[in-house]
Amino acid sequence: MHIGIDVGGTNTDAVLMDDTRTLAAVKHATTPDVTTGIVQAIGDLRAGHHFDGSEITAVMIGTTHFINALVQAKRLAPTAALRLGLPATQALPPLVDWPAELVEAISARSYLAHGGYEFDGRPISPLDPEELRAHAADMRANGIRSVAISSVFSPVNHDLEVEAARIVAEELGPDVAISLSHEIGRIGLLERENATIINAALRELASEIVDGLTAAVRKQGIEAPIFLSQNDGTLMDEEYVRLYPVATFASGPTNSMRGAAMTSGLDTCAVVDIGGTTSDVGLLINGFPRETSNEVKVAGIRTNFRMPDVLSIGIGGGSIVNLETAEVGPESVGYRLMTEALVFGGSTLTATDVAVAAGRADIGDASKVAHLDPEFVERVLSRIADRVAEAVDRMRTSPEPIPVVAVGGGSVLLSDELPLFGSVHRPENFAVANAIGASIAQVGGEIDKVYAIEPGRREAAIAEVRAEAVDKAIAAGASPGSVSIVDFDEIPIPYLPGNATRIRVKAVGDLDMAVVR
Repeated sequence: MHIGIDVGGTNTDAVLMDDTRTLAAVKHATTPDVTTGIVQAIGDLRAGHHFDGSEITAVMIGTTHFINALVQAKRLAPTAALRLGLPATQALPPLVDWPAELVEAISARSYLAHGGYEFDGRPISPLDPEELRAHAADMRANGIRSVAISSVFSPVNHDLEVEAARIVAEELGPDVAISLSHEIGRIGLLERENATIINAALRELASEIVDGLTAAVRKQGIEAPIFLSQNDGTLMDEEYVRLYPVATFASGPTNSMRGAAMTSGLDTCAVVDIGGTTSDVGLLINGFPRETSNEVKVAGIRTNFRMPDVLSIGIGGGSIVNLETAEVGPESVGYRLMTEALVFGGSTLTATDVAVAAGRADIGDASKVAHLDPEFVERVLSRIADRVAEAVDRMRTSPEPIPVVAVGGGSVLLSDELPLFGSVHRPENFAVANAIGASIAQVGGEIDKVYAIEPGRREAAIAEVRAEAVDKAIAAGASPGSVSIVDFDEIPIPYLPGNATRIRVKAVGDLDMAVVR
């Protein structure tokens, strides 16, 4: 058996799984410190279907710890951004587009140094070790505890980043964490650099949170390995999380979509995940979320690491309903739903109250919403259906019909028919699809680089990249026989010489339980 847990802004969901069969499922209010909610959720699972700790082979967790820390600008380490690229890139120094409060929250220092490559691997300028040592000395004098190193076109050749990290580590000692951009972001320099700085700022918190999650699970007598969900629908182990906490961003919507795929039996569909605060709409392609091809803004910062293409709208079970206009959201009572909604004795009219009044949900005290005008209730539910249908329509890429799967506890707000799209699929255990998605997550490896492809070598070059992605997935813990290529992009870059082509390959396989044991 294995356990899947997903921590959301309103609820912490957990499932006990036997392979792909759900043995028990619970939904628990998210606690302010998150970890306590996980302990309680595992306890509730045991009450629903007793198990011994030794029977659990793995625990998979999707968490909002890290994205919350960034958005709230709390618990971030003093961080330096070191860019290799002089004499180029001086016009836009590191942190140039960061919100002032976040720059202050990480006590940021930025440095420019010589180095970097052209797209085809030709050096811009040689590395200057003495220049780097001087920068490192300034970092030490200013109390820097984490360093983000980025280099122009490091996804093509990362040698200079590695060498710069070695020199900086010699000067600063082993207690300072170093993050390298070629391991985190994609081609674009500023977005990749931003993602690396975010990662560096979260490194100290990552160790603290991993230790806390481990203690919470061990307290329940479970000694099985712990994995966290990445934002592309795959897993990473505890040590990987300590190094790359930024990879957990957006794991919530990803888990919901993966869970929707398994519970509905559809691997290509639109998924509407309605939670307590928002509705997340995304597309599943071959069982995995479609990834965005655009830059992604996180807490006002442009980044370009792997993120699902998700459209969020302010409609959820806790959304506040306007009595005069019948508009829903975007304001929400969030995790206070159990005390502020009318059906729970509160004084705020929420979308959950409307669902209870319409007979779509049986929670709380229905008599407390009996006074609502049936015509008003129908207007609210119709407005919700129209806005969700509009969001799905914006996300699809062709006029062809696409099935719609509704998951999440708030999906009771949707009727069985959606304008433009017809019947809505609401699979078994839809309320905890996010936890199911976490529990079935696989292990992946991705390669995203620019190659100068020689005439007649295209097929061989592509084969090499595909093999490299498969090897990366196996190294991450995938069972060799289960690995397959799930995504492939080949984009010629005509404005660069030498048959420049950007190739992106993603390989995914099942977690090798023989390895984790």
